[in-house]
Amino acid sequence: MVKRKTNLTGTIKRNYPTPALEKGLDILELFASTPGGLTVSEAARMLNRSVSEIFRMLLCLEQRGYLSQSENREKYHLTLRLFRLAQEHPPTKRMVTEALPVMHSVVHELRQSCHLGVLDGGHVVIVAQVDSPEATGFYVKMGSKVELMHAATGHVILAHQSEALRQYALDEWARETKRKKPADLDAHLAKIHRRGHERRASYQVEGIVNISFPVFGARGEAIAGLTVPYVKRIEDNVGIADVVRTLRGASREISEAMGASLPEPRPSRRASSTKAAIAR
Repeated sequence: MVKRKTNLTGTIKRNYPTPALEKGLDILELFASTPGGLTVSEAARMLNRSVSEIFRMLLCLEQRGYLSQSENREKYHLTLRLFRLAQEHPPTKRMVTEALPVMHSVVHELRQSCHLGVLDGGHVVIVAQVDSPEATGFYVKMGSKVELMHAATGHVILAHQSEALRQYALDEWARETKRKKPADLDAHLAKIHRRGHERRASYQVEGIVNISFPVFGARGEAIAGLTVPYVKRIEDNVGIADVVRTLRGASREISEAMGASLPEPRPSRRASSTKAAIAR
């Protein structure tokens, strides 16, 4: 039976009952707000439904790849299938569209390659990349996946996310790799957060220093990482300090284009010293 309601404009609004769809969406929304996962009985109790009907829905969602079971098969967790679908959604395309001109400017100024990465389960996926114009250099191929614990991009994103989002990503990584979180990870992420960016030797290639800044979304959470895999060339005047300065401005520009509201940048020590000298 079709229910009809009158909306604010006075026109007739048709409301077609779809209980199965609503039940499935209720389940997805519940799991999205519960990073630690839920048992069948817990989900049934929280949704005020019977265990049997929730079990059938969970089984269907698991078969479709939206849910997965924990290693001991006691709890269900939301997978990143919805996230991958969101990759095709305009906001992600918008971020890449906003980022690419900025990344081209970074590459032109630094003569180094640059890439933009996002989290996907226990990995970082490269969604945009610009090559260096120089004949020699290093770059990460667009579309490639790098393990979360081996990516400066992943660390800088984790360091600038809420505890709930960070834990969800780490749980995904642990399930995929069957490994425990590194003992020094929390201290390392805290250091990145204080500094505002990640800067360390590559986990995979000798001679590369990865420098990565967070890109923020409208909610103030890091949604991506902007990274330059720095290569020191002979007779090259571009140093790590130049990369840090340029990436800081570039990540801010992309973040503001994505709706982030960021505090005004603090003046550098050099700039403060210059102003003080002028004042004297």
